[in-house]
Amino acid sequence: MQRDAEATKQRLIAAGRAEFAAYGLNGARVDRIAAAAQSNKAQIYHYFKNKAGLFDAVWNSLVEHVIAHLPNDAEDLPGVAAHLSDIFATYPEFPRLITWQRMERRDETPNEQGVEDARNRCAAIAAAQAKGVISNRFEARVLLALLGHISMLWEAASPEVMAVVDIDDPEERREIVRRVTAALVN
Repeated sequence: MQRDAEATKQRLIAAGRAEFAAYGLNGARVDRIAAAAQSNKAQIYHYFKNKAGLFDAVWNSLVEHVIAHLPNDAEDLPGVAAHLSDIFATYPEFPRLITWQRMERRDETPNEQGVEDARNRCAAIAAAQAKGVISNRFEARVLLALLGHISMLWEAASPEVMAVVDIDDPEERREIVRRVTAALVN
């Protein structure tokens, strides 16, 4: 039986995504990742050099997914934020991985494709601000950062806050993200 190297790599990335979301880079175990991927530890080292290399592959796949699925429409930032919120609701491991990346890998070189995408989004926001379509109360780069955090609101709030807020309906959550963003940019 011939092995499919790309399929093995994708299984390892998927298993790594679940493991790293749950435990971070430092807490993740290659034994668990290999077992979940129906592979072995040697394959992790073969394809990714080490556990950190696998984490980077997982991170890169997350960045690519968000870029591929998030519209760049600066004239509808409330819609973009709501869409990003939907991505985070659909893939709850993404906000966790973002947090782990920030905590454990912040000193590493950022993903170039992600940086380029952020620059393009900032430029589009600045152009929309120059046209008067959206408020210039915040610089474009600050507005971009705020939109990312507002979109991750429901995944980032503490359990205590969520117990008081008590909003579980995905449509209601999405609409709140949209309305908050609209208030920010109008």
